[in-house]
Amino acid sequence: MTLETATPEVATAGDTLPAAEETASVRRVLQRLVLPEDRDMDVLPLYVDREQVRLDAERSVRKGVVVSEVAAPQVEHLEPDAILGRHQLRVRAGKRVSFGTYFNAFPASYWRMWTVVSSVRLDVRVAGDGVTLVVYRSTADGRAQRVNSVITENGGGDFSFELPLKPFGDGGWYWFDVLTGHDDAVVDGASWSALVPEDRAAQGTVTVGITTMNRPDFCSDLLVQVGSDPTVGALLDEVLVVEQGTQKVVDAESFPDAQRVLGDKLRVIEQGNIGGSGGFARAQFEALAAGRSTYVLFLDDDIVAEPESILRAATFADLARRPSIVGGHMFSLYAKSRLHSFGEVINRYRFWWESPGTVRPDWDFGERNLRSSRWMHRRIDVDFNGWFMCLIPLDVVRDIGLSLPLFIKWDDAEYGVRAADAGYPTVTFPGAAVWHVPWTDKNDALDWQAYFHQRNRIIAALLHSPYDRGGRMVKESFYHQVKHLFAMQYSTAELRHRAIEDVLAGPQQLHGDLLTKLPEIRALRTGYDDSRTKTDPDAFPPVRRKKPPKRGQDPTAPRGRVGVVATAVKSAVRQALPPRDLSVKNPEARLPAMDAKWWMIAQFDSVVVSTSDGTMASWYHRHTEEFQSLLRRTTAAHERLLREWPRLARRYQAALPEITSPEVWERTFAASTEDDT
Repeated sequence: MTLETATPEVATAGDTLPAAEETASVRRVLQRLVLPEDRDMDVLPLYVDREQVRLDAERSVRKGVVVSEVAAPQVEHLEPDAILGRHQLRVRAGKRVSFGTYFNAFPASYWRMWTVVSSVRLDVRVAGDGVTLVVYRSTADGRAQRVNSVITENGGGDFSFELPLKPFGDGGWYWFDVLTGHDDAVVDGASWSALVPEDRAAQGTVTVGITTMNRPDFCSDLLVQVGSDPTVGALLDEVLVVEQGTQKVVDAESFPDAQRVLGDKLRVIEQGNIGGSGGFARAQFEALAAGRSTYVLFLDDDIVAEPESILRAATFADLARRPSIVGGHMFSLYAKSRLHSFGEVINRYRFWWESPGTVRPDWDFGERNLRSSRWMHRRIDVDFNGWFMCLIPLDVVRDIGLSLPLFIKWDDAEYGVRAADAGYPTVTFPGAAVWHVPWTDKNDALDWQAYFHQRNRIIAALLHSPYDRGGRMVKESFYHQVKHLFAMQYSTAELRHRAIEDVLAGPQQLHGDLLTKLPEIRALRTGYDDSRTKTDPDAFPPVRRKKPPKRGQDPTAPRGRVGVVATAVKSAVRQALPPRDLSVKNPEARLPAMDAKWWMIAQFDSVVVSTSDGTMASWYHRHTEEFQSLLRRTTAAHERLLREWPRLARRYQAALPEITSPEVWERTFAASTEDDT
């Protein structure tokens, strides 16, 4: 095969390479073309695109106006046998395929913004005559621009395209398309590479930390995925499984395969159940103690991984301008082409996590791929990345400490904000991702985890909120408490109240609570109707009402702000009245989880409510005395929290270096092991 080089049409006579590029002497591969090994057609749209480009409608974010989108483009699917290997694709005669996809397009704007790379080279190997390669770039608003093209002769060859990153200040990607002629062709690999300074030539190495709790099969399968790719395996120093459950990963059927592919790099550490923060802090601790790795990479135990993501995240971090946390995206485990999380920020006034305003949630690449998704071409900057996949430089850990001892919830968000305050950004990096159960398929704000949501959010705000007395956070917390009380979710309201009381007690008990708090709050919940779930639909009496619904209709959603206020007032008045007699013996309604809003539940005296996954249900009952007692206590607690906020913030901020130190965490690890035995 012959080597042909194409010069991009977008380059002008005035373009020059920066000094760093002129003195660079080492070429590094930044990204390889990859394809799904198992030929899973559900995930194929993330790798190869056959759809016709039809941009979705522009959206006015500033005015909050969403223009109706054009119809989704028609997709012509590839046959499974088109995938010849991890890096090879057959393209049938007379067809066109695009690698302008999530895993194979090059996210140029992220490299332009965060790394020392100023230009890249695309290398493509193609077998076949009359094959056209076309290179494209996109603008920040998703408009595609043709960069260059070549046509193969003499059986194909190796083709290179030099591509600058200068135009990508606000967004944009590079990618290439393949158009065949009269014969089939094979794309036999492609890569994106760059010349980098000599001191950035070495590949950083990784310690992987996986916290597991009674998911032995899932966790073991993940270990096999991580260790199966030799290129990925070469950068692994150690894979740590922090075992905190009673169903052990070493007993999983596939664990011998994990041992085979990972060898002596695999180590299982058993400790007591001190939550996700305890497991991930242990990975940080062990990586620091070993002193070998450049990074520690957190992975959840219930994910399916794209192993190439590990290599890409580490390479990106190697070339970052400053030490940076690099996280991956989350796709749905149940609908694998559906993107669930594309980036997270903290609303500092509310101190609540949310997606950036320009992000479209729950995006299905099977219906509209990258080239047709205008919003995805704008670079998304984040405040933190979830620890389902997150790579952290050990230099950052040495500087700012280990995870907060929070058990679960807000440990990842707080760490990202803490790192940013110390000058270390977080980048949620396109092309690095895992498949995970999406948050929308569960509602952990109503079960025992409500305690940790509430307590840890307040602690994070005490540590990092830039607003006087936490901005809107305390007021919003009180509003949520009232809504839970109106909705007869007394166990949730009680746990949230206990969380505030524990915050007021100060930071010195956080490590001790890792060992005792979970059984304590689980025992507390058992005394409440809304926590008692049953799987049998016949476990509850039939629905009966003394009076039929007004005008034959069940309550509907309140309209506008006035309607919400009116509903709240009516609900408050009803709390002073005794429940209707019949509601004690029979529920007045059954509500699916999707309809179980506070304003709907509040209009009944008892109601059966399904859990978010549809497997169980609870029978809620209205209790006047319980409502009044909780409202009185939670009002006092919120008033005290607001009053003492400045003093509490100083206490938590002063304690932060100690409670996140390896020395204090080491004592907690030891105590958890002793307690577990």
